[in-house]
Amino acid sequence: MKIAVAGTGYVGLSVALLLAQHNEVHALDIVSEKVEKLNHCESPIVDVEITRFLDGKRDGTMNLDFQATTDPAVAYTSADYAVVATPTNYDERKNYFDTSSVEAAIKAIRKYDPDCWIVIKSTIPVGYTAQLREKTGDEKIIFSPEFLREGHALYDNLHPSRIVVGAPMDDAAAVEAARTFANLLVQGAAPEEHDRKNADGTTGIPELICGTTEAEAIKLFANTFLALRVAYFNELDTYADSRGLNTAEIIRGVCLDPRIGSHYNNPSFGYGGYCLPKDSKQLLANYADVPQNLIEAIVASNATRKDFIADEILNAISGEAHPVVGIYRLTMKSGSDNFRQSSIQGIMKRIKAKGIPVVVYEPTLGDEEFFGSEVTHDLEAFKQRASIIVANRWNKDLADADGKVYTRDLFQRD
Repeated sequence: MKIAVAGTGYVGLSVALLLAQHNEVHALDIVSEKVEKLNHCESPIVDVEITRFLDGKRDGTMNLDFQATTDPAVAYTSADYAVVATPTNYDERKNYFDTSSVEAAIKAIRKYDPDCWIVIKSTIPVGYTAQLREKTGDEKIIFSPEFLREGHALYDNLHPSRIVVGAPMDDAAAVEAARTFANLLVQGAAPEEHDRKNADGTTGIPELICGTTEAEAIKLFANTFLALRVAYFNELDTYADSRGLNTAEIIRGVCLDPRIGSHYNNPSFGYGGYCLPKDSKQLLANYADVPQNLIEAIVASNATRKDFIADEILNAISGEAHPVVGIYRLTMKSGSDNFRQSSIQGIMKRIKAKGIPVVVYEPTLGDEEFFGSEVTHDLEAFKQRASIIVANRWNKDLADADGKVYTRDLFQRD
């Protein structure tokens, strides 16, 4: 089967490599440098499994039918499925995802292939697929949400928690196409996942074929729940820290309840990354005419947490004559090179607003400045210059400067 993938970010590239184990896959990107790197089996993003797959393709230990291209004719012509994995950033002015890249990709696909099934993997507002099908008259568009972590995207595709594909349930052809696509994702998963035992007594990878609007809602509600969990433990930490209590002991005691569990409970500077901030805001926008309190509180809590953290840092340096705040890494989490919407940037902006100079240690950033702040790759000089080192996530590189480090990474894990 020939499959085209529009976009080679962490979603598109991980899906492309997963499917290339058993299908002919062409990944399209408009950035020629990324395409060149991929065709030389070099990963443009930090992801252990993506690197392993590309290394295996290069040395012949993995049989992957994969190539990248900037030519839409090569990618889309005669495709059976075309996966759209282009970015949909949240537009604060419109209070809505910017879906223009999705629409542009679909237009290009239809120019070269009027008959293939289009699977939207980009995160979109609730109801978008149905509206798009109606507006364009294109009945061969379906939706499949991704549930991936940045830095571990291909791993999460190989070991999926579940596979969800949305199609109009009254359209037999679309439902069949959705089932076929779900089977392609299952086929590409790691062999041991096919026989795994689930908590509910079932075997294998859970699959759900549902309506497109329900599938869109699953994505936004899942990520907003994760944002809620991050916000909850952050607010617990804010309370404990303000009252001089031991946050770690409280969290351990709370999480001994098996209904809560000891996962996703490590305090941070706020939920960040590409998905949680924008998805929770989009879900709130979808609630425009629906009563709610919790969703709005989840969105607001992130700003409150950043305000608290920034105030704590400013209080810590208040007695210094000429303080310099050191920002250790802009990335949201360890094992990632992506710092889109990372929470530490919000802390940085608040500190700079008070006129405090900031120096950033970020080895993945080639520029000498980041929004007007100096960037350095010299870790030792960075540690010497900084009056306080602000780190959303602890790293052993900071061990010899422990007395300067401000972090809420109590368990030293993501």
